[in-house]
Amino acid sequence: MSQVARETGLLRRAPWFYAIVGAAIAVAFGGAVTGFILLGDSWFQLLIAGALGILFTQVAFLAHEAAHRVILKTGPANDRLARVLAGLVGMSYSWWDSKHSRHHANPNKVGKDPDIEVDTISFLDEDAAEARGLRRLITRKQGWLFFPLLTLEGLNLHYLSVKHLLSRQPVKGRWLELALMTARFALYLTPIFLLLPVGMAFAFLGVQLAVFGVYMGAAFAPNHKGMPVIAPTAKLDFFSKQVRTSRNISGGWWATWLLGGLNYQVEHHLFPSMARPHLSKARAIVRTQCDALGVPYTETTLWRSYGIVIGYLNRVGLAARDPFDCPVSAQYRRG
Repeated sequence: MSQVARETGLLRRAPWFYAIVGAAIAVAFGGAVTGFILLGDSWFQLLIAGALGILFTQVAFLAHEAAHRVILKTGPANDRLARVLAGLVGMSYSWWDSKHSRHHANPNKVGKDPDIEVDTISFLDEDAAEARGLRRLITRKQGWLFFPLLTLEGLNLHYLSVKHLLSRQPVKGRWLELALMTARFALYLTPIFLLLPVGMAFAFLGVQLAVFGVYMGAAFAPNHKGMPVIAPTAKLDFFSKQVRTSRNISGGWWATWLLGGLNYQVEHHLFPSMARPHLSKARAIVRTQCDALGVPYTETTLWRSYGIVIGYLNRVGLAARDPFDCPVSAQYRRG
């Protein structure tokens, strides 16, 4: 399969594509800054804040692809680009890269994939069963609360990045990343609080962070949540492991632009260094291989994927509920 992809040119880079995407994002940022200056003291600034949340997510998509060494010719050049782009978003590249590399090596494998480790949300029954206090209350309805909680994800990503960079563990590029993030927040926050009233400035930040968090979460959630979870002792070959745990989103070009190529999650996991424009072409090759090997290939609509994620999280959340919490037993308890 890899040989076919190589022979058909699907593993070649796409510099013009990324140049156009980068230029479009830069022009959009320029428009947002111009709009911010022209609007001045106006609540219409919240529209600019929402636009910035979308644009920062698009930059994060490019950082993701640079981290996979897709955009530039050499690995070190891609790493430098990814670090700068992550800094522009306000995230630590070293923290995210370590986490994401472990995810790619063992998607949805218990004890190996950090993306299914418990945070506020529990992705495994055993984690849900151990939830206590406020987290237990959240876990009981975590499917329905998932998207509302994503409004805080942008703030959480900033916090985890800073926490990682200030930790005592060895961090490659620590001071460079701290410098990039400090410069980013200074250049971003200063004009907001200088040109807007304090209340409006905080509202601006709240909207931007909420849109950024929801967009990021909504782009990454459909990829693996609700797909088979691999037991710690299970042994699967690379192809089966990557395909069985990944879900594609249908929709073609619009989904590719909206999700930064993450709609072709199966192909991305099989060919992590494949450029975004080639993923749709690789889909036919992968589906042929799946048919030959009898491996299920999962693809659904974006809205259906969200329904699956919500349903899965609610099912997991059942483990956090009181086994006696039902109307009949409640009657006995009152008696």
